Parts: sequence; structure tokens; C-alpha cells
Amino acid sequence: MPNRIQKPPHHWRKEIDFILISQEQLARRVHALARQIEKDFAGRDLVIVALLNGTVVFLADLLRRLSLPLRLDFIGVSSYGGGTESAELVFTKELRLDVSGRDVLVVDDILDTGKTLAQVMVKLRKLRPRRMKICVLLDKPSRRVEQVSAHYIGFEIPNHFVVGYGLDYAERYRNLPFVGVLHPAMYKNPDFIPLLSLKKRHLLQGVKNTVEVAAT
Repeated sequence: MPNRIQKPPHHWRKEIDFILISQEQLARRVHALARQIEKDFAGRDLVIVALLNGTVVFLADLLRRLSLPLRLDFIGVSSYGGGTESAELVFTKELRLDVSGRDVLVVDDILDTGKTLAQVMVKLRKLRPRRMKICVLLDKPSRRVEQVSAHYIGFEIPNHFVVGYGLDYAERYRNLPFVGVLHPAMYKNPDFIPLLSLKKRHLLQGVKNTVEVAAT
């Protein structure tokens, strides 16, 4: 993690508070993750299962750095709850490939509460893979409520609301080449709040609660 605050490009400064992880740091860390994964899965029948949608940028860079044979499939998960506190996770895309007896690497953008990955792992175990490991770009352990941990972690981060490099806020900012902290003013933007998924609202509420506690 950077030792000093890095300001985003000028045209992003009204929306992005600061850069948490630079483009250069991301490139170096993804390269290191790829080397570790290649070593651990050498000679295995590897299937990468990526969670949609925030993973796509991280996944694309990771795949280009992997030289071992592999197959790729996607699984889609969405929060559904009609505005209630208890959200049901709905699988919007099922796996197409058969993972029975094969090594599976689950790739996600961020491990936060762990609720999504916990249910994904339960579902995948029923398909009888040989073994499964989890790779995440970001790990936010302060928010964990499920007993889920990743085997490969890009960066462990504090409880900031982060965007960029595939991560979004109301489907914006995925194209930023860095991981940035969303400016607090954006949390109250009436144009975006109705567009957030229930999962994103819960995540945002967790960030707000942390800020309020720290201020008291």
C-alpha cells in the first residue's frame, strides 16, 4: 500500500478522494499473483471460475500473465431483496463447464462480508471439484461476517468505499486504471443512490457507520 496519499487526475478530483492503489502497483501485484498461481497449479486441470461483473478487469490482466493451460467460465450472483435488510442471493448465470474432479480457482474482485463467496463456494462444492482455491484482488477483513478467506490476495485494504479497476458505484468508475476511494460527497448524490444494488447499499452503509463511529 502507498505510504502517502496520491491525488487522482484533475478531472476525477470532484468524485475520487484519493488513489488507494496505483496502476503501477496493480500491475506488479497481478504479475506476482500469476507467478504464485502458476506454481501451485502446475500440471493440474485448472478451471477458473470468475464472478461477474466487477472481476472482469482484474481477471483479464491476470489471465494474460498465466502461461499454464486452463479453462474459463463465469458465474453471476445478484442481491435481491426489494429494499429489505435481508437480501437473497440469486444466481443469474450458472456454470457451463463441468468442474467435477478438476482444480477450480474462484476469482473475485473484493472479499468484503464474505456472504457472496460463502454461498458460491457451497454451490461449487456440490459439483465435486478436486480442490478449490479463492483469488481476490482486494480483501477487507474488517467487514467480514462469514468465515471465508482467500488463498491469493492482491491487497488488504481498510474499510474505504473503493472504485476503479472493475469496481463500481452505480455502474460507474469501472474503467479507472487505479483503485480509488470514492469522495464522501458522492454518497449523497440523488442521481446514483436509487441505482445501487442492495449489496452496494449495505456496503455503503458499513462505510458510513465506520466514519460515524470514528468521529464520536
